[in-house]
Amino acid sequence: MLQLGTKVVIVADQYEQNLPIGEHGYIIAYDRNADNVFDYVLRVPNANRNFLIPDEDVELEEVLIQDEVDRIEREALIDFALATHNEELFKRIMNGDECEPETELGSNETLSPADFIRQVNLKAWI
Repeated sequence: MLQLGTKVVIVADQYEQNLPIGEHGYIIAYDRNADNVFDYVLRVPNANRNFLIPDEDVELEEVLIQDEVDRIEREALIDFALATHNEELFKRIMNGDECEPETELGSNETLSPADFIRQVNLKAWI
């Protein structure tokens, strides 16, 4: 349960209530009725309205910002790995920080930087 006054962002409209998705709002009350599917009463200042909303339709603003920061950081690392031809860093980022041995080439063969770029471009093309 989120605390009263918490700033949240509407991320979904599960029950098709014409919620303003992407807008921020503030939790102003809990809906304590056990027979109701809604968890919160949300005040959206831009719409100048209150909405009954389930827990699944809202997300903390800090969580969304952190997810976006992680995505941008990952993209920047991929761009850096490609620009510097750092194959190890690229594989570690793409595999989720796990280095796996190559299955396409023998264990003693290493790729030249040109072959590595060619393989990345081929996979990006597909």
